[in-house]
Amino acid sequence: MHKKDFGKDFIWGVATSAFQTEGAFRADGKGPSIWDRFTFQKGKIIKNHHARIACDFYRRYREDVQLIKALNIPVFRFSIAWSRILPQGKGPVNKQGIDFYNSLIDYCLELGITPYVTLYHWDLPQELSKLGGWTNREIVHWFKDYTQLCVKSFGDRVKHWIVLNEPTVFTGAGYFLGVHAPGKRWLYNFLPAIHHAALCQAEGARVIRSLSPDALIGTSFSCAHIEPYQQTEKHMAAAKRVDALINRLFIEPSLGLNYPVRELKTLEKIEKYVKPGDEDLLPFDFDFIGIQNYTREVIKHSSLIPYINANLVKASARGVPTTIMGWEVYPEAIYKVLKHFHNAYGLKRILVTENGAAFPDEVKNGKINDWQRTRFLQDNLRNIMKARQEGIPVEGYFVWTLMDNFEWAEGYDPTFGLVHVNFNTQQRIIKSSGYWYQQFLSEPVNR
Repeated sequence: MHKKDFGKDFIWGVATSAFQTEGAFRADGKGPSIWDRFTFQKGKIIKNHHARIACDFYRRYREDVQLIKALNIPVFRFSIAWSRILPQGKGPVNKQGIDFYNSLIDYCLELGITPYVTLYHWDLPQELSKLGGWTNREIVHWFKDYTQLCVKSFGDRVKHWIVLNEPTVFTGAGYFLGVHAPGKRWLYNFLPAIHHAALCQAEGARVIRSLSPDALIGTSFSCAHIEPYQQTEKHMAAAKRVDALINRLFIEPSLGLNYPVRELKTLEKIEKYVKPGDEDLLPFDFDFIGIQNYTREVIKHSSLIPYINANLVKASARGVPTTIMGWEVYPEAIYKVLKHFHNAYGLKRILVTENGAAFPDEVKNGKINDWQRTRFLQDNLRNIMKARQEGIPVEGYFVWTLMDNFEWAEGYDPTFGLVHVNFNTQQRIIKSSGYWYQQFLSEPVNR
C-alpha cells in the first residue's frame, strides 16, 4: 500500500479538539464550559484527571503546528471552544479568544497546512447549560449566532467546516447516561437534546452556506459496525435497534428521512419536541459526511436494558484483541461501515474524519515504538482502499489524534496520539507511528 494508490486528490490529515488539548481554561477571558464544570466534580473522571492544562496547546500551538508540518501532514482538523470566544455562550465577544483562533489559522496557512474547523466538539458554555443546554430549543438561536460569529471571523481563510462532532455521543453520554458532561440522565433530557442538536446541525450548515458560499461543509458521525451475537430473530432485532441508535439517529434527519422510529419505537416520544415545519428544517445537503470509526460492536438481546432491549457483548468477553479503551481491534469495521453508509444513503462524498487506537506506550531511550498503532493505521487504510476500489466515494482520512490528550471520562490513561506528551513537563516525542505516517505522506503522487 502506497500513498499514490489513493490518488493525488485524497485528503490526508490529523484531528484534535479544543477541550482535549488547549488547557488555559481561564486564560484571557475564556468562560467555563460544561466539561470544565464536569471535571471539577470528584469521581466523574478516572483518577480525577482534568483538562485545566491538558496539552497546553493554547500556549504551544506554534510548536504543535510545526510538528504537523514536520510530519508532512497537509490538513489539520481542530475545533473552536465556544466559551473561549463567547464566554457566556451568547452576548459579549471575547476578542482575545478570536485573536487566538485567528493566529492559529494564520500560522497553519503560513506553513501550508489547510485548516478544517469543527464548530462544536462537546464543550458547551456552562452559562448555556444553566439554561438547559441542548434540552432548550433556544439553543438553535444560540448556535446560529455562534456560527455566524465564527464564519464572519474566520471564514475568509477557513473554507472547510464540520458542524457537529458525534452528536449521538454528546447527547447520549451527556443527556441520557450521564457519564459525560453535563451529566444529565433519562429520556426526558435525551429526546429534546437529540432534536435540538439535529436542528442545529442543519441550521449551522445553512449559516455557513449563506455567509461563505464557496465553503465545503460537512458534519461528523461516530459509527460502529454492528453485528448480532447470534443469527437469531431476537439478537438480529436487537442489533437493528442499536444500529438505529448509533448509526442512523442523526444522518437520516439530515437526509430528509426523519428519525428511525420504526426500528426504535422509543423515538416516537420525540414528537413532543417537534414543532410544525421542523421536518423542513432538519435536512441539509452537506458537501461531505464525516465518518468516524474505531471498532465493531456485537449485540445481544436483553430484556433488562430499558428502551432498547439490547446489550453489548464486551470484546473482553469474546477473547479478541483490544485497545486500552476495551474496544476490539477489528480493522475490517471501517470497510463495512463505509460500505453500509454508501449502500444505504448513496452519499456523494465521505471523509474518515477520525480513526485511531489507544495502545500502551513506553518511552525507551527517548523513543516510543508503538508498532500496534502503526499496524492498526495501516490495516484501516487497507480497508479504506478496498472501499475506494469498490466505488465508495471516501476521499479523505484523519488520524485521531495528533498527540496524547485528555480523553474525556477516561482522563489521560488512553493514549491515541502520533505524538507522546509528558503531561508533567509538556515534552513532545514523536512515536514510531508518527514517523511511519510522516514517511507514508512523503511518498510522491504522480497521478
